[in-house]
Amino acid sequence: MARSTIEQWRMFKAVADFGGFQQAADHVHKSQSTVHHAVNKLEEQLGVQLIEVQGRKTFVTHAGQQLLRRINYLLAETERLENVAQNLKQGVESKLAIAVDEAFPKDVLYQALAEVSNEYPIVHLEVIETILTGANELLNKGTAEIALSPFTLANELSEDLCQLEFMAVCGAEHPLSQKKNVSPEDLKHYRQIVLRDSGIEKKTDIGWLGSEQRWTVSHLATSIELIQKNLGFAWLPRRAIANALQYGLLVPIQLTRGGTRTTNFYLNFRDAETLGPVARSFIGHVRYLTN
Repeated sequence: MARSTIEQWRMFKAVADFGGFQQAADHVHKSQSTVHHAVNKLEEQLGVQLIEVQGRKTFVTHAGQQLLRRINYLLAETERLENVAQNLKQGVESKLAIAVDEAFPKDVLYQALAEVSNEYPIVHLEVIETILTGANELLNKGTAEIALSPFTLANELSEDLCQLEFMAVCGAEHPLSQKKNVSPEDLKHYRQIVLRDSGIEKKTDIGWLGSEQRWTVSHLATSIELIQKNLGFAWLPRRAIANALQYGLLVPIQLTRGGTRTTNFYLNFRDAETLGPVARSFIGHVRYLTN
């Protein structure tokens, strides 16, 4: 059974941090005698001298410095525990799971996450990256509270967020990079890199899938890497490949038609009445950043 208290350790840390009993008392809003008594009592309970006073100067002993390094972690965890309890009291979620299609703009997602973390620093944010129907499937299963998806929900209550442009691209040294007036018939003779639907229940295909050769991968980053290595072609979101286009690692295919297409992205959630303040904050930031 611990004999010392968190409050005693807080006062000892305040003396160490602010260089004296009066300074610590001002910081913790206690009288100097209260702080002095707490530290003296802690030293008696531990049998170790923590603070040494020489004239007007206060020093932390070697033993005190060793214990201080450990107590910093304990006090930080205590503060987190108290914050969690406060959040629970106010109805704040302890965790928010967001299912996000990999084509959704990363800059928007990351900024929204950062804003939410600034407001609710102790809430655990979980991002589940998906492809095609995967985001909505996780939402329907209750694995995620929010989905950012290229598909609407069955109840048609989805909210339009943004439109993304997809471009037909290949690597800079791929045979297609040198061709003009490429027809869909021409594409059939080259390998297409296709993303696998991460959903299980209702898998779907989207876009042109007419190539005689196809490699199917599970992640957008893998698709981009394969195409940069001149191993195929694909329609990829322009925002995701902007740097690769700028530096010539990827080049647009000169198609006679269908070289670009747009896809809507939707904000989906099941019941607005059940959303907590963290979810509402994330939704608000995503709305603002995509407008």
